[in-house]
Amino acid sequence: MDTKALRQKILDLAIRGKLVPQDPNDEPASVLLERIREQKQQMFKEGKLKKKDIKNDSIIFVGEDNLHYEKFADGTVKCIEDEIPFEVPEGWEWARIASVSSIVTDGEHKTPHRCENYSGYYLLSARNIQNSFLLLDNVDYVDREEYSRISKRCNPKRNDVLISCSGSVGRVAVVEDDNHYVMVRSAAMIRFINLNPYFGMYALQSHFLQLQIQKSSKQTAQANLFQGAILNLLLPIPPFKAQREIAKKVSGLFKDIHEIENEKIIIDDLLKRTKAKILDMAIRGKLVPQNPDDEPASALLKRIRAKKKELVKQRKIKRDKKESIIFKGEDNSYYEKIESVIRCINSEIPFKIPDGWAYERLGNICSVARGGSPRPIENYLTDDKNGLNWIKIGDTEQGGKYIFSTKEKIRSDGLNKTRYVHCGDFLLTNSMSFGRPYILKTDGCIHDGWLVIGEVETVFNQDFLYYMLSSSAMYNALSILAAGSTVKNLKSDSVKSLIVPIPPIEEQKAIATQVETLLTITAQVEKSLS
Repeated sequence: MDTKALRQKILDLAIRGKLVPQDPNDEPASVLLERIREQKQQMFKEGKLKKKDIKNDSIIFVGEDNLHYEKFADGTVKCIEDEIPFEVPEGWEWARIASVSSIVTDGEHKTPHRCENYSGYYLLSARNIQNSFLLLDNVDYVDREEYSRISKRCNPKRNDVLISCSGSVGRVAVVEDDNHYVMVRSAAMIRFINLNPYFGMYALQSHFLQLQIQKSSKQTAQANLFQGAILNLLLPIPPFKAQREIAKKVSGLFKDIHEIENEKIIIDDLLKRTKAKILDMAIRGKLVPQNPDDEPASALLKRIRAKKKELVKQRKIKRDKKESIIFKGEDNSYYEKIESVIRCINSEIPFKIPDGWAYERLGNICSVARGGSPRPIENYLTDDKNGLNWIKIGDTEQGGKYIFSTKEKIRSDGLNKTRYVHCGDFLLTNSMSFGRPYILKTDGCIHDGWLVIGEVETVFNQDFLYYMLSSSAMYNALSILAAGSTVKNLKSDSVKSLIVPIPPIEEQKAIATQVETLLTITAQVEKSLS
């Protein structure tokens, strides 16, 4: 469910008069607007408003030709039919913010002197204005003297409407308490006259008003909404009683949506933990039953070691002095033998595995190597269709399993400065968001932000290895192995030292199939919630 779009639909219905039924007995908005004009004139006579506070007032009316016109304070009249986006119900009117407010002002333009600790005098900025509420978790404070100075320009009180005017412009909230507030320039306040402030807030959040706000924002280094643009905003005015009913209805619906969003967060977290649990159970041998007739992993590892020994004897490969054998002793403890040295490694074994499974260091059974990059890479990029695929993090899909193609290619003369990888190889990110596995579905070259895990087919089912490396247990193990303080990086030797569980090959296939079935179900649930 797109709750953001749902909110906008509710607001759109609200300002069009389609959210609550119209009561023909309500006092029409035209009478309300006339009363507002009279009150503003009286406030001007009493010195409560200045000339500048009424100079932008206007009257919007429908002419004999059924078009909308606007009459300004100087007596001029202008057709504004092109500004009227939709018809409003009978009894509603159109008006500018300037005509229905006594004060529209932004905050202090000079840099205020802030207090380090709570003083009881709040200094608001755009960051404190969230849609429909004030966020005071990170609010600043000023002392009494600074408050007295700034409050002469802007002094938000209960029921005033605040709007963010810098950066993320157009967030709107109503002041709901009697705290002592002042503002900086990135925020502005609107003090409506005889208008329900919550209706005003919701109207300003609607798509129609937000379009006006965004259009009026002056784009410099960042968007800014100035006082004149706020005064000029056009909004539909319902009868006063309807304003209250609309605000009440919108508030109730928004509360329901908020509850839905909270429930969705809970469900999303549950699904995330469910997926993690599925992978955890998979690599612990708790997802599918064990088959005692399966060839144990120890037999497979024994064959691999024998084959390596023969290749060393034939001088086709060099003997790796770091290569080890992990085995379980008669005391059920795990030991590792390197050359003639045997040591207990129980502290490195992450969890208990079923009979028929084995533990081994990844480097003993697979090749692990780091990529490389010809530099500067810009000199090697090519549009030639026969160029070599240049595999980058950007070629992956979020939550994806495979890399099918690349956006860029490099010239073949860069091959000696990079590493060529093949379809079926495993890639592992080794910096920043390290430890994310991908299966290659194409050939190409990798830069030094990748590690390639090769020769996996002799011991692993491809899908099982992917899910195993995606598990939180393996990620945590890789995190411990990652080096670097500011930015963690995975070195090839570190990944080679990773101790991994190895089930019998047939069980690996069964585990991968079951994991995919369960993850498909969770994906369907996620899709139904979107």
